[in-house]
Amino acid sequence: MVRISGKWWVFVSTFLFITLVSCTSNSPSTKKTYIVQVDKWAKPEEFSDHKQWYTSMIKSVASKPEKEEDSDNERMLYTYQTAFQGVAAQLSEEEVEMLQQQHGVLAVFPETVYQLHTTRSPMFLGLEREDGMRVYSDKISDHDVIVGVLDTGIWPESPSFNDTSMRPVPAHWKGTCDIGRGFTKHHCNRKIVGARAFYRGYEAASGKINEQEEYKSPRDQDGHGTHTAATVAGAPVQGANLLGYAYGTARGMAPGARIAAYKVCWVGGCFSSDILSAVDQAVADGVNVLSISLGGGVSSYHRDSLSIAAFGAMEMGVFVSCSAGNGGPDPISLTNVSPWVTTVGASTMDRDFPATIKLGTGKYLTGASLYKGQRNLSTKKQYPLIYQGSNSTIPTPSSMCLEGTLGRSVAGKIVVCDRGISPRVQKGQVVKNAGGVGMILSNTAANGEELVADCHLLPAIAVGETAGKIIKQYATTNRNATATLAFLGTKLGIRPSPVVAAFSSRGPNLLSLEILKPDLVAPGVNILAAWTGDLGPSSLPTDHRKTKFNILSGTSMSCPHVSGIAALLKSKHPDWSPAAIKSALMTTAYIHDNTNKPLIDASTAGPSTPYDHGAGHVNPVKALDPGLIYDIGAQDYFDFLCTQGLEPSQLVVFEKFSKRTCRHSLRNPGDLNYPAISAVFPETANVTVVTLYRTVTNVGPPVSSYHVAISPFEGAVVKVEPSRLNFNGKRKKLSYRITFTKKSRKTVPEFGSLIWKDGLHMVRSPIMITWLSAV
Repeated sequence: MVRISGKWWVFVSTFLFITLVSCTSNSPSTKKTYIVQVDKWAKPEEFSDHKQWYTSMIKSVASKPEKEEDSDNERMLYTYQTAFQGVAAQLSEEEVEMLQQQHGVLAVFPETVYQLHTTRSPMFLGLEREDGMRVYSDKISDHDVIVGVLDTGIWPESPSFNDTSMRPVPAHWKGTCDIGRGFTKHHCNRKIVGARAFYRGYEAASGKINEQEEYKSPRDQDGHGTHTAATVAGAPVQGANLLGYAYGTARGMAPGARIAAYKVCWVGGCFSSDILSAVDQAVADGVNVLSISLGGGVSSYHRDSLSIAAFGAMEMGVFVSCSAGNGGPDPISLTNVSPWVTTVGASTMDRDFPATIKLGTGKYLTGASLYKGQRNLSTKKQYPLIYQGSNSTIPTPSSMCLEGTLGRSVAGKIVVCDRGISPRVQKGQVVKNAGGVGMILSNTAANGEELVADCHLLPAIAVGETAGKIIKQYATTNRNATATLAFLGTKLGIRPSPVVAAFSSRGPNLLSLEILKPDLVAPGVNILAAWTGDLGPSSLPTDHRKTKFNILSGTSMSCPHVSGIAALLKSKHPDWSPAAIKSALMTTAYIHDNTNKPLIDASTAGPSTPYDHGAGHVNPVKALDPGLIYDIGAQDYFDFLCTQGLEPSQLVVFEKFSKRTCRHSLRNPGDLNYPAISAVFPETANVTVVTLYRTVTNVGPPVSSYHVAISPFEGAVVKVEPSRLNFNGKRKKLSYRITFTKKSRKTVPEFGSLIWKDGLHMVRSPIMITWLSAV
């Protein structure tokens, strides 16, 4: 075994991978859902189609039905035939063992559960100027791009999905709109061109959906899917706001793009057989981009059904964007790490919702809140302040205001609650139920100084860890501690921004240290977008307020920003591959905030690294004209997989459209033509040189000359050959090599950059140098 030296990497020796949550029981005879991947070319001639073959296959291993209604057809939940090839069926463990021996069966995956990773951003990203002019043309002819959003469905009545002035749906679109409770054909239009619901896997694991309590249709009662879809491609809506906060024009990243909603998430979670069917159907329907704000854990590439389906989508030219996860600031907390997927972390914008706390000492402290209600506290009066914890840094159930932990002693008081375990807004509900008049929500070390605003049901303010310590010290050492809360509305021009969100999942990517993840960060904190009409803005059952827009935070919000920007790039460059679009996004990303200092990590208040922010913060205006791109084809990704120590029987799951073989074109995994460059020195002490190779494609002026600039490193000398790339009309692709010669072995990774410059473009690749050592 190897490890990465240094205190940052103590997780590595014990962490192999985060196993996806499995919906299985220990009883071998219990039928559970499995996804069976097959070789489409292995279908025997006696079967007229693949579904008939799959039915025969399942029937051949099926034991005698326990119930008369337990037919072979009912066992089969889905057949997959576009981005993935195979079937989802309910099987016992004995039947799975027999099925694995069947001709044509490549792999069998147990059902797994995924969870949701849960205005101003167009202007902040430079897509819209202060004078209202837009950088990208709004001509509809430029925007016949369709984005498939896998989420909780869509609320079609939202003004963000108005299709006024949009031209007819493109002829190549093959999708449709499912009919169900609360959803009819007329709910689709020229903006929402498709809406489908996938629930067979969910029902097989959790029982039939209660149609009186949950829409068994594409309609979104959760709000998450409506929010992400509007962020991707919502039409401009003037006067959008949440209870007066963030007032302005809300619009998606690609307001002229079309939306296809694929509902895969239900009250009990998002199941892999449903997700896989949605990906398969979306690609068949004709989407250009897939936006997936979901995640489970990390499993080997060949054991991750979503990764395999995303590979198939990529082969069909579909750009796939996924959220990185909300497991930060812990290292190695990423999900969706496959190199053919664009993995998006979260950052802040230059907009805030400030609120102040005045202590009885006269001291003022600043926090954030979206509270707007009738129970405002008087700013001329002080209220008793209480904290039911201690000065210890370890939170307790009562200090976190968990359900049932607050007694009568909090009645009439402002209660200080630590973040953790329960949702932030639920803590406020607990305080309110106990008779508290207000809440101060204090960050712990895990959250640092990051401020996430919430639409609380009582006067409540979130504060950073430093302010929280001051307030808790005051409350626990002064019997007569008092405070009052004031809410200041919306403030723009916050500095510094952007800042990497503390909750945003971090690298490194332990499946492949040579592949930087996340790829980049995008706005994911306090994002205003459309909302369901079925739920209040706090999402609590007791919240009966209704709003057309809501403000949410999470990498679920950053992912659709990148999906929408990818749609804009696709509309301008329809011939670009998914890898070309990803390259444009990564090489033009910036790593300095609006104070011209390195991006800050909210959890530490210190500089962030590429393991936090990837290549940097997305810059859509620059991405439109990147100058050079690092392109990667399906065979290149397959050759990368050939360097991962996979057996032929494991590699075969990626041989969907052709019988691919390993060309051995990559000397090591770091040679994949990725926009980020990672040199890994093995634990073998006698390896002193690592050489990597890259090829760039000129998408700028046909005749141009680029020279290279490299940041210095302490542990290695870095040399690029050639140091100048000269393009002409005939020569569009040029290669170079980067040689890392060890000077001294470092205990932690080193970060820097390589930039190609032509006087107009700066094509930046982050560089990571990692030294492995034996455990």
